[in-house]
Amino acid sequence: MLRFVVRRLLQVVPTLLVLSVLVFAWLRALPGGPAAALLGDKATPEKIASLNAVLGLDQPIPVQYLKFLGRAVTGDFGTSLITGDSVLAEIGRALPATVELSVAALLIAVVLGIPLGYLAARHRGRPLDTLTVIGTLVGVAVPVFFLGYLLKQVFAVDLGWFPPSGRISVGLDATQVTGFAVLDGILTREFDAGLDALWHLVLPAIALATIPLAVIVRITRASVLDVLGSDFVRTANSKGLAPGTVRGRHVLRNALLPVSTTIGLQTGLLLAGAVLTEKVFVWGGLGTLLAQGIERRDYPRLQAIVLLAAFVYVIVNLLVDLSYALIDPRVRLR
Repeated sequence: MLRFVVRRLLQVVPTLLVLSVLVFAWLRALPGGPAAALLGDKATPEKIASLNAVLGLDQPIPVQYLKFLGRAVTGDFGTSLITGDSVLAEIGRALPATVELSVAALLIAVVLGIPLGYLAARHRGRPLDTLTVIGTLVGVAVPVFFLGYLLKQVFAVDLGWFPPSGRISVGLDATQVTGFAVLDGILTREFDAGLDALWHLVLPAIALATIPLAVIVRITRASVLDVLGSDFVRTANSKGLAPGTVRGRHVLRNALLPVSTTIGLQTGLLLAGAVLTEKVFVWGGLGTLLAQGIERRDYPRLQAIVLLAAFVYVIVNLLVDLSYALIDPRVRLR
């Protein structure tokens, strides 16, 4: 297994290298550019050319890429064209917010999705199954931003049960240790701040979890139905094994392999949903940085965030592959 892990980690290097070339070329192929976005209404051909020279964007693209690659190898991804701050520093400040939101959404999707999918399969054709299938279709069809605004209007504005935006209430003096608001409240024993942060997390996490939840429910249901019809399950039942043993050891465990793959894929897609969710709830994470970077053509910021997302995606899929060996002892990683 160690050899498998090392080999997969070594594959990260060429993957990120190829992706960096594609992202670099794609960004510079977009209409407009950083100079025009920064100058706004004051943009003239002369001013754009002058600013491009200052930013180094007047050089040939291969030269720009080699300079970027040389700095990136040392951990320098440049400075934001919007704020002038280090891109890595910006990402470091915003990353905890996105990770906290994504983990909360993934927990909701997994904790609810697997049991719901299993129960729907166990009661196939009954009202519970029908309602579950309809619910998953609605969950996939409803856009994240629409659901976010709907939750915000109903539960924050109309009912006042949850705060409408932000990660923590204005005026609440909370000590920051890790950048994860809920965790910081626990570590510093400022439980009022931790509870407040958790309360702010509920609505955006539910909005972001909707699509992964629906997908996990459907994959779990389909996988369990497939396993329930297998010969080894019928054999286990005919031997008189306890229903709990059959469901846990024979049905659910064998059904979890495709579910594990789905969870890994949905984890990688959470950043796309986080962009819209963070916009609705003014969350201030990587999604916000990414949206601003696209709007203002902030090349350094966009390049760093896309490469970070790719790295996380590769690591998550590595963990999914490792989980196969834990779920099914027959799987051997080489």
